[in-house]
Amino acid sequence: MADVIEITTDTFQGIVLESEKPVIVDFWAPWCGPCRMIAPVIDEIARDRDDVVVGKVNVDEAPAIAQQYGIQGIPFIGLFENGQLVKNAVGAMPRAGIEQALGLS
Repeated sequence: MADVIEITTDTFQGIVLESEKPVIVDFWAPWCGPCRMIAPVIDEIARDRDDVVVGKVNVDEAPAIAQQYGIQGIPFIGLFENGQLVKNAVGAMPRAGIEQALGLS
């Protein structure tokens, strides 16, 4: 029942790595067509699920974070648990595909 949180280099540690809940992070960029296609799906997941935190990292504004996790293609949706990237989905896909890839279905 929450909105998607914009995550920056300065807030990544607190929001993602120190979260007590699992965190879904959508790594995206404004110029990325597939990223824009899945944005409503990410918003829907954030609204519908209270068992996870949902955030977005603009890779153009926070390239060091994307580099740290070896992200080479976007959209890259990562599931972080206890400060670790444990699962991910790459590319545009429907909600069911994202949730299945992240083990949330």
